Amino acid sequence: MVIDTNIALDLLVFDNPDCLPLAAALAASELRWLATTSMREELERVLGYPLIAARLARGNLAPQSVLAAFDARVQLVAETPPRAPCVCKDPDDQVFIDLAVARRARLLSKDQAVLTMRKRLAAQGVVVQAVLAL
Repeated sequence: MVIDTNIALDLLVFDNPDCLPLAAALAASELRWLATTSMREELERVLGYPLIAARLARGNLAPQSVLAAFDARVQLVAETPPRAPCVCKDPDDQVFIDLAVARRARLLSKDQAVLTMRKRLAAQGVVVQAVLAL
């Protein structure tokens, strides 16, 4: 499974109840969360955004603890996947699409630019979901 940054934030920072099945599946090793170093770098960058940083402060969370939680849950993919034939309007989302297509993995994303690509990604063997449906 490939999980975009918004869902990762929901899971690791916001404790979004929609992510409870995802958290449970990851904890039980029922799913493998695939990620690249560029995905981790994006998460690190986003954790510094003012609204996210304020939320971290309110929750008494350090960015390093969120990154440690990310590191503990993901299986890091060493190689950068090739560019997928499906190109996203939002270039920040392309890395998630590329990895999902390369690994034929399910892609969790709430990003509208990704969700509108569901049919094109399905043709590439990728199921796109906004929340985990087992």
